[in-house]
Amino acid sequence: MTTFSETPDDPVPRSVGRAFDLLEIVVGEGETNLTTAATLAGLTPTTALRHLRALESRGYLRRDADGSYSAGPTVLRLAAATLDDGPFARLVAVAQPVLDELTERTGESSYLAVSDGDSAVYLATCESRRSIRHVGWVGKAVPLTGTAVGEALAGIIGARTKSGSVEADIAAVARGVPDGDRVVAALSIIGPSHRMDHDAVESAAAALQHGVKRLVAELGLTKVAS
Repeated sequence: MTTFSETPDDPVPRSVGRAFDLLEIVVGEGETNLTTAATLAGLTPTTALRHLRALESRGYLRRDADGSYSAGPTVLRLAAATLDDGPFARLVAVAQPVLDELTERTGESSYLAVSDGDSAVYLATCESRRSIRHVGWVGKAVPLTGTAVGEALAGIIGARTKSGSVEADIAAVARGVPDGDRVVAALSIIGPSHRMDHDAVESAAAALQHGVKRLVAELGLTKVAS
């Protein structure tokens, strides 16, 4: 995690840098408590709490009854505006019916992700209708290294499968969306490990191959062998 230090030439005051660090940590984790956020930011709990409360007061974060912090309404509003009008608007709009089809075919939650250079960021989802299902990763950033989606975004050919790499008891199958010799996004199927046996993984891989082909065609991308 990059932190800010205030110098005479630094345009970012230390207090602002600390607040940004904490905001990125909470949004990236999806949900976290004061102790974890402070540790990841390299701050004392007292200092971290002061900045977290400031972010909460402006709606950037929300605090649950148990003290856990998560993205607040301001972050969600800004994210929604970005997806509606920003650079990923068309990608998300075209991908949503593909995600709906993936979930219909596999019964598991499906996701669209892109790389921000350091992490994979999930932009859209279609949640499984099953009572036990994977949810809540839209807006979440996960490592590129050691994850199925990271390998897919790195351009590794074929379906990539990982279990327990981000969350225990969760398995993911992912495939990159190519545009010529680069990968612009990745589609993933994510579900509980106990349901993602060999047959389920094979079914997810086949569904993803179909979904990628559909997305490539509808976005007008250059198809390559996958």
